[in-house]
Amino acid sequence: MELIKTETIQHKIHTIREVQIILDKDLAQFYGVKPIRLREQIKRNPNRFPPDFVFPLSETEIEYMVSQNAIPSKQSLGGSFPLVFTEQGVGAVSGVIIKIGRL
Repeated sequence: MELIKTETIQHKIHTIREVQIILDKDLAQFYGVKPIRLREQIKRNPNRFPPDFVFPLSETEIEYMVSQNAIPSKQSLGGSFPLVFTEQGVGAVSGVIIKIGRL
């Protein structure tokens, strides 16, 4: 597995609801999996991901993220609301990432 530069990670961290978050697509990229596989694991393990660990963006938050170039466009989301992970959520992902690798 290739190491990721600190600057790359820092560039992907945003503040929403006064909390630092990372988009599901970016976290999936860091782990080398497809975002849909990551989201599947979140749905399969709801007890590991309470709302303060992972939550979907609201329409207003999506518009903000698009304006900040964190998301290319609303159309790029394909009609779905992206999930975002707090620091605790990122830590919880490591517990299910092994399952993703086996899919």
